[in-house]
Amino acid sequence: MRTAQLGEAHLPFAFCSLRRNTISTSTTGSKPKLIRGIGLLQAASLNMSNMVGIGPFITIPIFLAEMEGPQAMLGWIVGAMIAISDGMVWSELGAAMPGSGGTYVYLREAFKLTPLSRLMPFLFIWQFIWSGPLEIASGNIGFASYLSYLWPGLNHAFFSHSFSLPLLSFQFEWTLTGGNLVAVGVGLLAVIILYRGITSIARIGVVLWAGMLLTVAWVIVSGILHMDMSRAFSFPPGAFTLNRGFWIGLGGAMLIAMYDYLGYYNICYLGDEVREPERTIPRAVIISVIAVAAIYLTMNTSLVGVLPWQQVVEWQKSSAPEAKFVFAIFMENIYGRAAATLLTVMILWTAFASIFALMLGYSRIPFAAAVDGYFFKSFARLHPRAGFPYISLLVVGALACLASLANLSAVISAAITVRIIVQFIGQIVAVSLLRRAYPDSWRPFKMWLYPLPSLIAFAGWSYVFITSGPQFIIAGLATIAVGAVLYFIWSRKVKVAEASGAN
Repeated sequence: MRTAQLGEAHLPFAFCSLRRNTISTSTTGSKPKLIRGIGLLQAASLNMSNMVGIGPFITIPIFLAEMEGPQAMLGWIVGAMIAISDGMVWSELGAAMPGSGGTYVYLREAFKLTPLSRLMPFLFIWQFIWSGPLEIASGNIGFASYLSYLWPGLNHAFFSHSFSLPLLSFQFEWTLTGGNLVAVGVGLLAVIILYRGITSIARIGVVLWAGMLLTVAWVIVSGILHMDMSRAFSFPPGAFTLNRGFWIGLGGAMLIAMYDYLGYYNICYLGDEVREPERTIPRAVIISVIAVAAIYLTMNTSLVGVLPWQQVVEWQKSSAPEAKFVFAIFMENIYGRAAATLLTVMILWTAFASIFALMLGYSRIPFAAAVDGYFFKSFARLHPRAGFPYISLLVVGALACLASLANLSAVISAAITVRIIVQFIGQIVAVSLLRRAYPDSWRPFKMWLYPLPSLIAFAGWSYVFITSGPQFIIAGLATIAVGAVLYFIWSRKVKVAEASGAN
């Protein structure tokens, strides 16, 4: 392969060996080894399962309410443009540096020659401790939410308490219901199934993905066969008036859209376990974004072509139970209760597929950081027989289960805003830093029309962050500030330890 023909002097980072089936996480042989068992089909299936999941089935009512009409579908289109542009950022970095941990590896290598060489990777791990489990938890909560269509008793509250954070202008009410307990149980089940080798996991991922495709296909085809186009595109007066309300509403719709698109990069976290990563990763990312964008647009159109969007928005605004399982009602209106029950089971399958893929990818991040000495050493341990990072999996799973006790809308907003600056914008900067510092280095995938996709992704993520709401903006900035303080404390201890060792 071409990497074998390049000398170390020409490489801006340590390219991993691309031999089939085995890989070392370093150029040395002393670090833990992972197995390359993921091909293009498995990579695309994991990405798409992660992206779809429960997301669109529970967020489309929220999505439509942001702009109070079907014009909110602009959010899917603009979101797809951002996701494709950002996907090229991930593809260029992931193909060149196919290591476990994804963003952690990219920030570590890109900022190596800057004053932020250790700070950026540290901040990523710090924000991940919050955002990663929150994102997984949103799938757990969504699973339980949809299950309430079949089991209404899940909404029964066992305990309720409210408190506020004046500095963040944040009012929070926590209620413990049967749904919370189901959400925790789903997270535990995902950990149990993921507690095995990557080859077996890849096969399970394809089966889950096939169920997801069948679910969305049934929804889309049913909607197309029974939709009323005049109902689907009955825009309210002034729907496209470019005033302040339009732009704020579009920002809210884009936040939901980007939440639903999240996961197009999931395979990048598993770079050490991908066969031919220089080809597989870019293809899986681009295929996933285009396919899922088409799915979301047709699903949204199918829904409002059968159910009046005014009714869906009213359910959402009044917090009616129907807003939690609007697609079950959609199918009930077409084929009756039995079909709605079957669809609900299929949606739960799809939700679990997303939880499965997300927890798999995120469990590799603390592992990668621990291997390099940026996190607790115990997270670098691999299972003695199956060769997967079991400590990292167990801890990420436990945190996700704990986060499953929170409110869904707050979990979604917090999961996105906390990570935008360090992860998504940080990676955009990383591409430019690497291109400037090492212009002649081999890159298996080069971003098309560079730097236009980087600029589009930067503008899009910045817009989503600014319009997310003051409490989430402050929370995101506060997370970074606290992380920076912890970094300086940690770095001083590391320097002291290194100095003592040298003496």
